[in-house]
Amino acid sequence: MKLLEDRILTDGVVLGEDVLKVDNFLNHQIDPVLMQEIGNEFARIFKGRGINKIITIESSGIAPAVFAGLKMEVPVIFARKHKSLTLTDNLYSASVYSFTKNVTNEIAVSKNFLDASDNVLLIDDFLANGQAAIGLIDICKQAGAKVSGMGIVIEKSFQKGRQIVEESGVDIASLARIEAFVDGKVTFVKEEEA
Repeated sequence: MKLLEDRILTDGVVLGEDVLKVDNFLNHQIDPVLMQEIGNEFARIFKGRGINKIITIESSGIAPAVFAGLKMEVPVIFARKHKSLTLTDNLYSASVYSFTKNVTNEIAVSKNFLDASDNVLLIDDFLANGQAAIGLIDICKQAGAKVSGMGIVIEKSFQKGRQIVEESGVDIASLARIEAFVDGKVTFVKEEEA
């Protein structure tokens, strides 16, 4: 998605060899116009698959998921990372390790919102090592729900996440696929490689 790639080139900041900071438009401050375009693109890509729910993980996946849900006219569920007084039992859960934060979170979705009748689109802000994706897929399996695809805003293609998701049998679409960070600059996977 050229609009997203251009924004990454303009406003993204490369930190080291494998971290891209996009907190000024995606995961701290949110650009709602860009998020609407991202949501529209996910809706276009996954149109006609009978999706009736979108699932993401709090918190950075919520904005693109909500805009996709708005366009697709389906509810959005976000897997909680933190315990809540109102979300304590009757849960599907999975452990997810975050390489960026060096912590393991127990993510959870209420059984009240997900079951075997659901046909799900998973959405997340980043795909790197695939741990969040596998956690979401696991929760859907626990519920007996069908996963009809996974939409990723930014994929770091030089890490193993795509391979892990593909091996799980889930169709994946990434709007910006980063090939490498070279001398503090982002290079994207060329279309014919994608």
